[in-house]
Parts: sequence; structure tokens; C-alpha cells
Amino acid sequence: MEGQGQRQHDALNSGLRPGDLAAALDWWRQAGVDSDFADMPQPWLAEPGDDKPAPGLTPSAPATALTEAPPAARIGGDPASWPADLGAFHGWWRTEPTLDGGPAESRVPPRGPAGAELMIVVGQPEQADTETLLSGSDGRLLAAMLTAMRIAPDAIYLASALPRHAPARDWAELGRHGLGAVLRHHVALARPRRLLVFGEGVLPLLSHDPAQNAQNSSVFYHEGQTIPLLGGRELGLFTRPAWKARFWRDWLDWTGTEAE
Repeated sequence: MEGQGQRQHDALNSGLRPGDLAAALDWWRQAGVDSDFADMPQPWLAEPGDDKPAPGLTPSAPATALTEAPPAARIGGDPASWPADLGAFHGWWRTEPTLDGGPAESRVPPRGPAGAELMIVVGQPEQADTETLLSGSDGRLLAAMLTAMRIAPDAIYLASALPRHAPARDWAELGRHGLGAVLRHHVALARPRRLLVFGEGVLPLLSHDPAQNAQNSSVFYHEGQTIPLLGGRELGLFTRPAWKARFWRDWLDWTGTEAE
């Protein structure tokens, strides 16, 4: 049995009698253990004094080096190359490869005039959107809200923080990789008189200070522009009467209008 001689030597040095060792070995044989194994490979064919590892035993790279992912590219790329006017931004929005990892042809553009009385920002397009942002149920809900607000649909500027529908988004992670800077630049180019934001995850993207992400009335400040801002929950959640009533009260207070 491999290793038996060494165990006998160790037993004698430890004060055990040879009969004790033989009894122990018999016990292991009855249990079906008749060989001594080691988990570490040994270079048995190496010449004495040769410190080089045998073929196939070269130490592998640490696991962290094999699994460590490269740093993600900044969303939007270099801010110095961003468009300086809204028209150019629309084209850049459809083609800039670092905005997301999907095909550029499936992105949904913003719509509306620059300098609008109201800019509305949502988190993402609806799942079925192609060329028109909010073409489904959220869009119909928004149209009804605009009617109650007495605002013509073509008088607003409508944009999304993301260029396509992305149900598994992580807003905090996207913000750390530059999405907030892109959105703030977009708002600055649109130059609205008021800013209405739907989505609790979107509000922190518009602030340089994550602590200033209050649910309701606030102010957007960027590059010398100061724009009144009102935040609300995602549009799809306004089917709940309590949240719809809360937002309507906030809207009336924010705009200084009276309920009818």
C-alpha cells in the first residue's frame, strides 16, 4: 500500500506499537480502502533536481483573470463629440453605437418642437413602438391626460431616457455608465419651459446629486438653464385611482391652476 512505510515510521516516532498500526490498517482494508491517494498531481517522471513542472502541470492563471469582464463603454461615448443642436441630436440618437447594444434600426426617436411649453420624459418606449414613441396603451393614457391638462399633443416635446424598450433595465447602473449625462444634454438641447418626468428611476438621472431625487416638484439645472420639474410614477401605474389623484393634485399645484 502506497504510503504505508511512511505511516509505520510516523507511528513508531509517535509511540504507537506496531500491532496498533496493523490493526488500524486491517480496519481500513475491511472498509474497502486499500490505496493512499493525493489530490495534487506529482511530476513522477521528472529528473532529480529538475524544478521545472512536468508537461500539463503549468500553473493556470488566477480565476479572477479569466472571468474579469472588460470595463463597459461609456453610454454616448465622449461628451465632447455630442451634437450641439437638437436636429443633429435626433440623428445621433438613431445611430450612436454606444447608446445601447441593440440594432440601431429598432430605436424610437423623440418627437416635438424645440422650446416647447412642456417636455415629457418617460423611461423607455413601449414594447410595440417602432417609429412613434408611446404608440400603445401608455400613449393613449398620456393623450387623455393632455386633454385634461388642455395641452395639444403636438405642442409637447416627448422623449425617452432609453432608445428602445428594455424591460430588464437597471437605472442606477445605467446612470453610473453615463445615461444621465446623455439625458441632461438632451433636455438642454430641447430647451422646454417645463419638464414633466414619468418614472421614479428616471428622476435621479436628471440630477448631478443623487440625493436630490424627490418624488414631486423640483428644478432641473444644467449649464445655466433652470427649468421647473415635476416627477411622477411610470405612466402604466396611473390606472390606480389613488396614484392618479395624487399626480393630478401635484400637477394643479405645480402649474398654479384650479381644479374644475
